[in-house]
Amino acid sequence: MFKFLRKKKKVLVIGLDCGSPELVFDTWRDRLPNLRGLMERGIYGNLMSSIPAITVPAWSSMLSSKDPGVLGFYGFRNRADHSYDKMSIATGAAVKEKRVWDILGQAGKQVIVVGVPQTYPIRPVNGHLISSFLTPSVERQYTYPNELRYEIDRVLDGEEYDVDVRQFRTEDKDYLLRQIYTMNDKQFKVMRYLMETKPWDFFMFVDMGVDRIHHGMWKYHDVTHPRHEPGNKYLYSIRDYYVHLDQQIGTLLERIPKGTFVLVVSDHGVKAMHGGLCVNEWLRREGLLVLQEEPEGEGPIPFSKVKVDWGKTKVWGSGGYYARIFLNVEGREPKGTIPAAEYESFRDEIAEAIRSIPAPDGSDIGTRVFKPHQVYRQVRNVPPDLIVYFGDLAWRSVGSFGHGGIYTFENDTGPDDANHAENGMFILADPQSSGGGRRVADRQLMDVAPTILNAFGLPVPADMQGNRIQDAR
Repeated sequence: MFKFLRKKKKVLVIGLDCGSPELVFDTWRDRLPNLRGLMERGIYGNLMSSIPAITVPAWSSMLSSKDPGVLGFYGFRNRADHSYDKMSIATGAAVKEKRVWDILGQAGKQVIVVGVPQTYPIRPVNGHLISSFLTPSVERQYTYPNELRYEIDRVLDGEEYDVDVRQFRTEDKDYLLRQIYTMNDKQFKVMRYLMETKPWDFFMFVDMGVDRIHHGMWKYHDVTHPRHEPGNKYLYSIRDYYVHLDQQIGTLLERIPKGTFVLVVSDHGVKAMHGGLCVNEWLRREGLLVLQEEPEGEGPIPFSKVKVDWGKTKVWGSGGYYARIFLNVEGREPKGTIPAAEYESFRDEIAEAIRSIPAPDGSDIGTRVFKPHQVYRQVRNVPPDLIVYFGDLAWRSVGSFGHGGIYTFENDTGPDDANHAENGMFILADPQSSGGGRRVADRQLMDVAPTILNAFGLPVPADMQGNRIQDAR
């Protein structure tokens, strides 16, 4: 009888991109009855993100239980080789490791996967899949099987399905909110249809609206944000979206069979963005990055638009929520200037210099610097030489020029109020194990895939790096 129950078990994974443990566990707990109910029936806690703590590679690291070095990508954009300008985008084609639904499908489990990052281009699954925000257009194949797209058209009465909001970096916040709610409503309508009409053992979705509303609206919500406006009309916009999302989650929970194993996860958390540090401008002032001529035009001037004197340059960087630092090494880069024998000592010097960059008021900004070979089991493809969290992710990295200094308080890629925090969240409600509503010690996101496999009674592959979350049966 026990084996029969294990075989028929269902697992629902609720993904909240950028979901905040502080908001769900504490601030708005009493306003989120469905998430609170899962907490009270199970266990919950912080879920430490990957390094770097960004959507790509975090979700793939979570669902393969492999770190970014093993996966071989370190962000959306990665160096394709050791040239200076060839970059690749980490779409789903970059994911070479099996993710948990691949393993489940091979074991005969029916899967439904909706909106999980890095699922475009489409690959077959044993069930149904709808791709994510990296999909260029729903005019392309964005479902598996392909015929599912026509079912979605019927469910939405001919309205176009939204894989993402069209623009989250906008000053028109009313427009942003309309986009987020419209996307959410369409996606949950489709998911209810899938849950009711398709066979499934494993059902997973990721809500991207949480991430988009955080980045677009955080300064209005966070009273400690440097640019917070007291009494602003959007003060409760993020709270109201969490409440709406909790209600939508409730419509799925009421449709799942009794005994379903439920796991809520986020890939990282959220924190206020205090500003940006212009990494390439700083390198230029330190004499480590040399340009052939002054950048022309008004800022921001992208790094790709300036003329670098590579024969005199030792270091350059890349912008984003974290900084990637690249060294110009003899025998590795085409015009390398750093002797290979001095690589490690030079890298140590640069790391210390970067950690020493102060805040605008001269105080310690709290920057953290990582060496890929020290934080990953294996390093594949072309990693950054250093990974940098400016101000422990309170400051973003700005790769462009023309900001009048090394600090900027305007994002060079459009309005953005938030950066990522290292801790995401998890809630685990297993009907076969009473968690007693306990908050437990932090886990790492690579623990998620082994936990899912264990819930089905399947063996965990030896090369997975995570461990089963304690108390998950």
